[in-house]
Amino acid sequence: MSAGLRTICIVGGTGAEGGGLAARWAAHGHRVIIGSRNVSKAVAAAESLNALTGKQNVAGMDSRAGVLAAEIVVLTVPFSAQKPTVEELQDALKGKILIDVTVPLVPPKVSMVQLPETDSCVVAIQKLLGDQTKVVSAFQNVSAHKLKELSYRIDCDVLVASDDVEARQVGIELANEAGLRGVDVGVLANSVVAESLTSVLISINRKYKIPDAGIRITGLPGSTA
Repeated sequence: MSAGLRTICIVGGTGAEGGGLAARWAAHGHRVIIGSRNVSKAVAAAESLNALTGKQNVAGMDSRAGVLAAEIVVLTVPFSAQKPTVEELQDALKGKILIDVTVPLVPPKVSMVQLPETDSCVVAIQKLLGDQTKVVSAFQNVSAHKLKELSYRIDCDVLVASDDVEARQVGIELANEAGLRGVDVGVLANSVVAESLTSVLISINRKYKIPDAGIRITGLPGSTA
């Protein structure tokens, strides 16, 4: 898939993380679809994002219709909804790139790492979907706190993992286009690191009374850290 403007469906885009990423990609010029079971809620979210960006490239749809219309699907739902949502959309996801933002947080102890038996919840989704969908892990460690402040530079790298090199590059490009920095961390099994880090960052936020602890990878070309 060549770089350029794409059609992206964000399943769970009415939430803070999904809505924030939608705003940044829409501001960049991508066509963005907010996917939700509640179509009226999706339409309202899309209208709000269009007002925020000053563009008219965000639409709200039923999740299935949005997935079918998109090249790339981004899943931003709670861990408890991850597998049921993917199972419901499995046939529509064939031939797509699925960027899974899911973190296996288990309330109330969200500041403690609690990985599922499969270790990585994103690897489990790739196994469920099979080779017909290219699954990418990304954006787990980005706080939603400032995403909708489009001029704000968020001090956080995005760890991007996938077993498909081309799909991984798409994830990196989307991170960069959201004003972040995508870092290639290799195969999808490495997603377990990003999934675990989120609980650590939540713990840091609570300890130091800050809203948006993030991570930086040092030593990369162009790195000032």
